[in-house]
Amino acid sequence: MTQRDRPDTRIVAFASDNYAGVHPAVLQAIAAANEGFTPAYGDDPWTAALCSRVRELLGAAAETFPVFNGTGGNVTALAALARPFEAVICAETAHIATDECGAPERFAGCKLVDLPTPDGKLTPELVRRGAVGLGDQHHVQAAVVSISQSTELGTVYSADELRALTAAAHEAGLLVHLDGARLTNAAAALGIGLRESTTECGIDVVTLGGTKCGLLGAEAVVFLRPGLADRYQYVRKQGTQLASKMRFVSAQLLRLLQDDLWHEAAGHANGMARRLADGLAGLPGVSLAYPVQANGVFAALPRRATERLMERYRFYVWDEDAGVVRWMCSWQTGEADVDALVTAVRAALV
Repeated sequence: MTQRDRPDTRIVAFASDNYAGVHPAVLQAIAAANEGFTPAYGDDPWTAALCSRVRELLGAAAETFPVFNGTGGNVTALAALARPFEAVICAETAHIATDECGAPERFAGCKLVDLPTPDGKLTPELVRRGAVGLGDQHHVQAAVVSISQSTELGTVYSADELRALTAAAHEAGLLVHLDGARLTNAAAALGIGLRESTTECGIDVVTLGGTKCGLLGAEAVVFLRPGLADRYQYVRKQGTQLASKMRFVSAQLLRLLQDDLWHEAAGHANGMARRLADGLAGLPGVSLAYPVQANGVFAALPRRATERLMERYRFYVWDEDAGVVRWMCSWQTGEADVDALVTAVRAALV
C-alpha cells in the first residue's frame, strides 16, 4: 500500500464546521417528512410552513426560497440583483471572492470589486470608495454590497456596524446582500435574534445558512425588500437550485428555526471556540490572529508546531507566510475535543 492509498486517520473535528454530522433533531425532521406523497417543487406543506416561520422571524415582507447550498444561494441571489455591466462590492476575504471558483462572475456575469480589510469587515468608507464611476459608461456600475456574517475571519459585525453600512450603501443607491452561512453563529454571539441581525439592520437579501449549523444540506435565499424577488424563481431554476423534492430541504430549515434550535447549536459552537481560545491563551509562541467572536479560532503558531499537529489533526493553514491556522468548532464539538486539541498544541510546542 502506498502512502497515497493509506486512509487518512487524522482527527478532523476542527477542520471545518462542514465536517460535523447532522443534528439528530434535523434527522428526525427529515424522517418525518418522508411519509407518502406530496406535491413537488415547493408546493408542499413543509415549504409553506417554512415560509410562514421565516416571516414570523424576519418580518412580513420576507420571501423565502430554499436552495441546496451556500454557493448556489449566493450566486443566484446576486444574479437576481445585478446585471452583467454591474458590480458587487465585497471584502477581499469574502467567500464569494475566494472560495466559489469564480461562480458569481460566471453565473451572474457581474464584476466583483473585492476590497482589502484588516478584519474581513467592510465599512461605510470602503463602500463609498468602491462605488465609483456611477453614471460613467466606461466604468462598471456598482449595484450590490455583499457582506459575510460572521466573516471568513471569524469576526462579527455589530448591529450598529450593519446599520451604518447599509445606510451608506442605500444612500449610494446600492442593495445589500448578506452571506449568512454562519449568520446563526453571529446572532448567537451578539445575543440578538435573526430579525435584529438582518431586517432591522437594513439588509435587503440574505442567504440564510443551515449546513454549517447541523443541517444535511439546506440553505435559503430570503428577500427582505418587496419587489426584489420578482425574477428569482426563474433565476433559481436556471441556476440548478430548484429542488424537486423540496420538502426535505424545507423540513431541515423549518426544524432549525423551531424551538430556538439554531441558537442552541450555534451558541454551543461559539462556546467551544471560546473554550479553545482560552485554552491557548498564554501558550508560548501562540497568538490569536483575529478576535474570537463566533465559532472560528485563527492562531499563529511556529511552523514546526503546525507540522507536528497536522500529523494528528486535519485543519487548514490560513496564512502560510504568517503561520496562521484555522480551527472551526461546530454544534458537535465537545469539551473533551477542545481540551485534547489544547493538550496537543502544548505538546507540539515543546
